[in-house]
Order: sequence, then C-alpha cells, then structure tokens
Amino acid sequence: MNDIVKLGGILLLFSAIAGGALSVVNAITKPRIELQKKLVLERALTTALPMANKDAIVPVEQDNMLYYKGYKTPDKQDLVGYAFVASGKGYSSTIETMVGVDTTFTITGLSILQQVETPGLGTKIEEVRYGESTPWFQDQFVDKTWNGLAVDKDGGNITSITGATISSRAVTKSIHDGLKQLEATVRQHHSDM
Repeated sequence: MNDIVKLGGILLLFSAIAGGALSVVNAITKPRIELQKKLVLERALTTALPMANKDAIVPVEQDNMLYYKGYKTPDKQDLVGYAFVASGKGYSSTIETMVGVDTTFTITGLSILQQVETPGLGTKIEEVRYGESTPWFQDQFVDKTWNGLAVDKDGGNITSITGATISSRAVTKSIHDGLKQLEATVRQHHSDM
C-alpha cells in the first residue's frame, strides 16, 4: 500500500513539474506566435490589395462576415478595394486564402494563408514555376470575378493542378463563394445607406 502511495506521489510531482514547464513555454511562445500570425496577415493583405496603402487597410465586420477595406492613402481616402479570407476543405486540410478585389469585385491578388495538403500534389497551389516570380495557380484568379469561377474539370476558367483536383476545387470554390457573399454584403450595405 505504501508503494502505491509513494508511486502516486512521484507521478503527481512529475505531472506538476511537466504542467508548470508547459505553462512557462506557452507564456514565452504565445506572444511570438501571435506576432507571427499578425505579420502573415499583414503580408497577405498587401499581396491581395497591392494598390492599397499598407497602413490604410481596416477590418470590417458586417452581417457575420469579416472583411477588409483598403484605401489608397493613409488617411483612409479613396477606397481601392476589399479583402476577405476564403476557407475550403481540401484533401487533407482546410485551405485558407486571403483574396483581394477592387471596387468592381474583380480579383486583384491572393495569398494562401494556411494549408497542409499532400506534399508534391496539393501543395502545388503555392508552387512558383522555374523562371516565374509568383505562384502560377494563384495567378489564374487575377482579373476574374466570381461569375463563372470554377476549375476546368467543372467547365470553368481555372486550370486545376494535375493530381490535386480536390485542392484546386477547394481553393476555387471557396473564393467563388466568399466573393459572391462579399459582393452581396457590400452592395446591401451601400443600398441601406
């Protein structure tokens, strides 16, 4: 009986030490993780809205949708477009994409925020081909609207990635649906004014 109590006490002591160590590590790393997330978001916003001043992109929450307004000048004059995060279920992860559009809801740029797709297949949504400077799959979306936005295998104008149709569809459908929702939300807000 004494052995059980002794072993239980030792286990309790090790558990308390491990728990304390984890809380210290969390306290040290949490601010760094939050800062890194903020930097990734800022970089994605400037990629999605290249014509906006990086200090003049503001978040807006309306009708249960979070999106961003981008302005040309730091004093938030001259609206140049909007940005939003599109999320779609890929083959092995949820793919999050920051999408920017101008005031006519034509795509100006996008950036993959998060994905954990199959290496060599689904990860090609971020692939930069030899001799190019930007991801070829993402470049296909620039200058397009949500109307007719679909992968080629579904009759659309986006060339899907060979061997990664699910990932291609996830990105394309999430952008289509998100852009359609953004346009409806913004137009509804303007008609209410």
